[in-house]
Amino acid sequence: MYLGIDLGTSGVKVVIMSESQQIIASTNQSLSVSRPSSGWSEQDPQSWILATAAAFDDLVASHPEAIKQVRAIGLSGQMHGATMLDSTDTPIAPCILWNDTRSHEEAARLDATPGFRELTGNIVFPGFTAPKLAWMQANKPELFDQIKKVLLPKDYLRLWLTGDYVSDYSDSAGTSWMDVGKREWSSDLLAATGLDKSHMPALAESTESTGTIRKELVERWGFSAETIVAGGAGDNAASAIATGIVGEGDAFISLGTSGVIYAAIDSYRPLPESAVHTFCHSTANHWCHMAVILAATDALNWYAKLVGSGAADLTRALGDEVTAPGSALFFPYLGGERTPHNDANIRGGFIGLSHPDDQVALTRAVLEGISYAFKDGIKALEAAGTSLSRLIAVGGGSSSDYWLSLLATILDKQIDRPTAGDFGGAFGAARMGLVADQKGDPSVLCTMPTIEKSFYPNKALQDSFENVYARYAAAYSSLKDL
Repeated sequence: MYLGIDLGTSGVKVVIMSESQQIIASTNQSLSVSRPSSGWSEQDPQSWILATAAAFDDLVASHPEAIKQVRAIGLSGQMHGATMLDSTDTPIAPCILWNDTRSHEEAARLDATPGFRELTGNIVFPGFTAPKLAWMQANKPELFDQIKKVLLPKDYLRLWLTGDYVSDYSDSAGTSWMDVGKREWSSDLLAATGLDKSHMPALAESTESTGTIRKELVERWGFSAETIVAGGAGDNAASAIATGIVGEGDAFISLGTSGVIYAAIDSYRPLPESAVHTFCHSTANHWCHMAVILAATDALNWYAKLVGSGAADLTRALGDEVTAPGSALFFPYLGGERTPHNDANIRGGFIGLSHPDDQVALTRAVLEGISYAFKDGIKALEAAGTSLSRLIAVGGGSSSDYWLSLLATILDKQIDRPTAGDFGGAFGAARMGLVADQKGDPSVLCTMPTIEKSFYPNKALQDSFENVYARYAAAYSSLKDL
């Protein structure tokens, strides 16, 4: 048996997977986010341990024999969070999360510092880890001086599980401290935020053993003393492993709260000015390009709440067949945008509304606007040298036939929806644990899910959508100036 842990922002999910990669059991434990000031987003690292412990309790109660048979644990987790520890491994402050923007000034300063874009292959976004430490140094020097280690969220769980300071390459690539091409910590980048390599964990491959589970945990839950903990990955890289996205040209599109197009690449090809993320993948000598939009189903859910309906009901009312675009345009920039605009201040809106527009018309406009934002991301990926012919759709929005048909038409890509199953970070983490345990062929990570249905571009409507997309792109500059 293999256990996968996914430490998300809203909860911890734990699954048990058999050697044949069947999910035997799963459980979720909720987490809360603290927002003590505008733009701040924090969590208490101890809450991650308590939630994971509660998940273990659930699994022991329901599947005690399976727990005893777990040979390896894999980790997946929210990226970029700054977990700052003192000499006793006690957090000196709450973890500053990926969606915290307090360090926007520090991020801009670091981004303009020679070496950061060149070595990391990325813009220094406020959500990344390095600017958070720069903020701590400037605003909380008495706490900054106590820092002995900085860990990413899932790696704080690893410390609890094994007692070791280790991270993997995919997660660490999102800190702005790594030379992503060479896959190693950069002394120069660390020094720019008052740190050195002694503050950093060791680095390991995602499918490498990073230690065995501590004796106290063996005694408490009945794990085997030989249970190893694999390197694991950041959440999107783990989801890529869950869907078999490993080789050049493989990609998934995630219609979750945010929207992600994750494309595996076989060589290091950064283009930071495009706001495409270039990170290490979960397999050796592989990287990824990611185009990220900040509001996908989040924008649809906002609209659904506004009109007093459920998101699924709204999309169901559209039927399955895509129709020609209307005159209304929707911009999903409810909290800024990442790829390709890198604009934390822009906000969304409707334009081009007319008397005949009803709820159905505006629902279409919302889905079209989110899809145009994804098209912006596709163009940025292509500018970075990544060409895609098909995308595997995951996330809650992928249940809508209308939306996937619309995306296929606007993006001019085949979109495949897998047969119902678990394709999230916890399953990917369990897969990495399997490879770490068996020291086997990592090609097992390339196994893609069975496809339930494929969606193809509607060629008869593509010119109409392309014309509206041109209006959408032109209107961005006007919206930016509001």
